[in-house]
Amino acid sequence: MPGNDLFVLDCTIRDGGLVNRHDFDTAFVRTLFEAVTKAGVDCVELGYLCSPDLVPDGEYGPWKFCRKEDLLSVVDGSAPHPLVSVMADVGRIRLEDVAPAADSPVDMIRVATYVAGMDEAIDMTADFDAKGYETTINVMAVSKESDYDLDKALHRIWEESPARTIYIVDSFGALVPKETGRLVDRFRAALPGKRIGFHGHNNQQLALANTLTAIDHGAVDVDGTVFGMGRAAGNCPLELLLGRLAERKADLGPILDLIADLFIPLREKVEWGYIIPYALTGLLNKHPREAMKLRDSAEKDAYREFYERLTAPERDEGRSG
Repeated sequence: MPGNDLFVLDCTIRDGGLVNRHDFDTAFVRTLFEAVTKAGVDCVELGYLCSPDLVPDGEYGPWKFCRKEDLLSVVDGSAPHPLVSVMADVGRIRLEDVAPAADSPVDMIRVATYVAGMDEAIDMTADFDAKGYETTINVMAVSKESDYDLDKALHRIWEESPARTIYIVDSFGALVPKETGRLVDRFRAALPGKRIGFHGHNNQQLALANTLTAIDHGAVDVDGTVFGMGRAAGNCPLELLLGRLAERKADLGPILDLIADLFIPLREKVEWGYIIPYALTGLLNKHPREAMKLRDSAEKDAYREFYERLTAPERDEGRSG
């Protein structure tokens, strides 16, 4: 990736897949890929790489695994298109299951990890880099990490990982812009020569503000999703992000058509976005899993009772996952 040029990644299918168990049909994914390509994104992330036997039991669609044949059904190798990315979670992929880049339509693999899994994440980026892929490390749940643990992890990345970008991931949507700016400054100071990225969640309706603040502080790789689709409260809306980046002169028309034609109907079937239980977990810097359980229950709108449960003095959530 050249210098400090801003790099916009669409991760709708990957993060949005956490809403519908990665069960998008091929026509949907192809239409999205074509629309965000016309809008001018730099990379499209189409899902996860997983070894099936390492994934918890469940019925998943094809974008949980991003098999070559599924990727080729979307990506036309003969036409110009953005880079293609997939994500690999620490603990859910065997390195021997990942083919060399020369045999894959994938250009970049983003490795997602908590600080506790950094040893494996560094090994993964080294393996993927040797196979010819661009790599990143996405440091999840940074709002939960101590300065000491985070600094140790960043130092190890700088010394040992070939990853070209290190992402700050606001997994719980807990950050506010001032905190985001401080984190970008911290990452930049610890990782000279690396690109810094930001991936925001919208629990407090701050994903766009946090992303723009990250850019102001020197982050150059940023994520968005069409109509903000993503786990729980969703992500920074791609259409807003591109619209605020005036220098890119993005064509929002294809994305607006996509929202009207595909995402409004989809939103009738599956839920994401600003909803009070997700807002509360963001305010309290907690994983949204309890809010997601609530929204799947008969008491899905019992907001006060949910808040009181979350804030009960005896409650000890323990380490997030």
